[in-house]
Amino acid sequence: MTWSPFYVGDGEPRSVHLGDPPPWRSFPRPALHRQFRPPAGLIEAVNAALALRRPLLLTGAPGSGKSTVIEQVAAELTLGDVLRWHITSRSTLTEALYRYDALGRIHAQRLEGSTGSDDIAPFLQMGPLGTALLPAGRPRALLIDEIDKSDLDLPSDLLDVLERGEFEVPELARYREEVVHVREWGGEARHPVTKGRVRCSGFPFIVMTSNGERDFPAAFLRRCIRYTMPEPTAEALHQIVAAHLEISDDLSDSVDTVVTGFVERLAAGESLAVDQLLNAVHLVTSASAPTDEDVQAVLDLVLNELSRA
Repeated sequence: MTWSPFYVGDGEPRSVHLGDPPPWRSFPRPALHRQFRPPAGLIEAVNAALALRRPLLLTGAPGSGKSTVIEQVAAELTLGDVLRWHITSRSTLTEALYRYDALGRIHAQRLEGSTGSDDIAPFLQMGPLGTALLPAGRPRALLIDEIDKSDLDLPSDLLDVLERGEFEVPELARYREEVVHVREWGGEARHPVTKGRVRCSGFPFIVMTSNGERDFPAAFLRRCIRYTMPEPTAEALHQIVAAHLEISDDLSDSVDTVVTGFVERLAAGESLAVDQLLNAVHLVTSASAPTDEDVQAVLDLVLNELSRA
């Protein structure tokens, strides 16, 4: 492969303009809610979750737009910045509710000695779920991303909090001060917590995403509105590409070829993500696009099947 608009491989220093990044790789990252096109049935599922004050569980392949749904809803309904809790196998309910730096507090007490104030507030912070449950004029929007990556017990651990809309911070329930102002997640704003008890005034809009890698308990599923993202059609993919990239007419044939090949591979059972398609289209239509003899090698790089190492 000889396509090398930037890196040549000869070790010689040179000043090269790297061009403009694709819109989804610009930082700070721009909101993508205007570009998202809801598939059939998703609007009804979102409205049902909003009306019933239930979490929305979205299942679908990586890159199918699951996490963008909440950005669009939060923007349309003015719910503020989206709170995010990215799940791993080590995630716990407690860390999503609040964080307490016990060691930091002990260290501060030793430094200050008997004259110190022993204020607990600087060592506490609400987690993303805890912040979403704080009383507010408007419901907050919370993304619980890739919940199928969690420990087996986490969905069940969530049930009580999602059902009751409240939780206790034991460290504050035992604290000598009745009201403590605790910092919220993702900012410096502080909220008063009385006797360690947090109760939501309006249930937050919660979107949980899953790549479909595991099953969930029935008790958990019945408390959710569920929606499965459909396999994208060629027409839908063209709309997604048009929403993210400005493609001139003389390059439409190149886009058609990439989209058609992408759909055929999906139909054959390969695991591919929509953001891979966007990467491929951006490369073959950019000013530094590979030449004809190199284009397939580049497509093979960015459209590598996800189930392979």
